[in-house]
Amino acid sequence: MFGTSGIRGRVGDEVTAAVALSVGRAVASEGDERVVVGRDVRESGSMLVDAITAGLCECGTDVVTVGVEATPTIARAIAHLDADAGIVVTASHNPPEDNGIKLWNPSGKAFGPDRRAAIERRVREDDYELAAWDEVGHRTRREDVRSHHADALRNAVALERSPSVVVDIGNGAGGVTASVLDDLGCRVRTLNGQEDGSFPGRPSEPTAETLETLSTLVAATDAELGVAHDGDADRMLAVDETGTFVPKDALLALFAREAAGEGDRVAAPVDTSLAVDDTLAGVGASLTRTQVGDVYVAERTTEPDVVFGGEPSGAWIWPEETRCPDGPLAACKLVELVAERGPLSDLVGEIEAYPIRRTSIEVADKAAVMGDVSELVCGRYETVDTLDGVRVETEDGWFLLRASGTQPLIRVTAEARSPSDAETLFQTARDLVAGAATTEP
Repeated sequence: MFGTSGIRGRVGDEVTAAVALSVGRAVASEGDERVVVGRDVRESGSMLVDAITAGLCECGTDVVTVGVEATPTIARAIAHLDADAGIVVTASHNPPEDNGIKLWNPSGKAFGPDRRAAIERRVREDDYELAAWDEVGHRTRREDVRSHHADALRNAVALERSPSVVVDIGNGAGGVTASVLDDLGCRVRTLNGQEDGSFPGRPSEPTAETLETLSTLVAATDAELGVAHDGDADRMLAVDETGTFVPKDALLALFAREAAGEGDRVAAPVDTSLAVDDTLAGVGASLTRTQVGDVYVAERTTEPDVVFGGEPSGAWIWPEETRCPDGPLAACKLVELVAERGPLSDLVGEIEAYPIRRTSIEVADKAAVMGDVSELVCGRYETVDTLDGVRVETEDGWFLLRASGTQPLIRVTAEARSPSDAETLFQTARDLVAGAATTEP
């Protein structure tokens, strides 16, 4: 029921009002007495919020609805409003026909495996604690959560000067970024600033391909950088002053280097580039790898010496601020970095770029193939990391074999410090999958 980013799928199929009602009932039945509920810009979110709210109230939980807001805005509101949990109706960067449900703790961290399992069990077994007629929950509305988030963003940065910035909101819920940067004195231009859940300006997921208009505008103006969000603004990616898309691992390395110092650790997934390891080594810090998914990165940031967490998808976590990936905070941090250190292209140029190869191999039974792959790899290599898939480090680089979470595919990734070594590791990894796949019944 729950993936690494909550419940997500096609509206009317995997995601329905009945599912939302059940989730609301389950969260309330687990004992949360006060819950914040909000949504992104998708029109289907309105009915899903109503269903979740009905389920919560029906089982005695008070609900505070906050309307259409960015996911990090809603996640920060949980503690601000003295609530026990938060529920965000969003499909994040997915296409408009999708929607989903994310569950949050007051720290801004998504529900962990135990809490998700408890919710899933109640939904599966239809096990709810319905309240008596005179004990149902009450619904109230708050309008101030965006201003609370904006205050936190302004306090999180100090600009030595005010760069010119283009903010591509992507027709999503991340308008707080533009307003805060304007408050900080930046000259701000916006793209796709009108909230529209059909995402007419560009696809919701910000990538080098979908940010072509942002790149063109930045290159044609005096803007020093451009930043872009997905539909619920938990992600932030960027282009430099020339309009060049900033590689995701380079952005991770820049944020990590700025946040970490001697003896600190940074959390990032198993498929993170060697460039991040090397960048952190330069400041006496190190990388601790997690499973793929920002929920796992956030969990690792609860350890005392982990000062930052990031996922190359565009999810960035400063645990002293919040454990929810906060795209507006990341945008403000990046503007601060440019204001202090100079052109973004120069900063990116300081990060090594290593050759990396990726592919996906379709298989009939991904679980069986991964089992055979694991056996083959463990028999051939002394040090194998099976935290998420099978990851092997060699003197030349590394390769990773992972089953897709949603498709009948094995993901193959290999990276090294030279093209020839990357190609050798990549071919080795592909051959391992091919060898395992030939044993499928």
